Amino acid sequence: MKAVNTYLNFNGNTEEAFDFYKSVFGGEFSMVMRFKDTYEAGKMPPEAQDKIMHIALPLKNGSILMATDSLESMGRKLIEGNNYSICISPESMEEGETLFNALSKGGEIDLPYQKQFWGAWHGQLKDTFGIQWMIDFDPKFQ
Repeated sequence: MKAVNTYLNFNGNTEEAFDFYKSVFGGEFSMVMRFKDTYEAGKMPPEAQDKIMHIALPLKNGSILMATDSLESMGRKLIEGNNYSICISPESMEEGETLFNALSKGGEIDLPYQKQFWGAWHGQLKDTFGIQWMIDFDPKFQ
């Protein structure tokens, strides 16, 4: 396993939160992607276009704090308890698939582990204990 990081969900104020975290932890964002920057932008409501699809702030200890705007207008109701995920970055697509399948036993799959439009193998699930996980293997970062 390459890394385990925290992934946060916000109700439309990810940019404000991450500007704050950047002021606390320092560093520079390694990625900022807005919903309007995706090929799915035409399917998004106008108020979602400038919201954050993905943001990443590398921390000095080598971990990465990441987040998204989880918007009700896009079918995601944010409540306490689903505002975070543990994100595992496996060393291979196969390791990711193994981890995804093992963690999802007895749980709920939110997004099957499969190749996504941004090029990564990615899946999301809630395990049998109610913990949310993301498995994300991106061959560009190997």
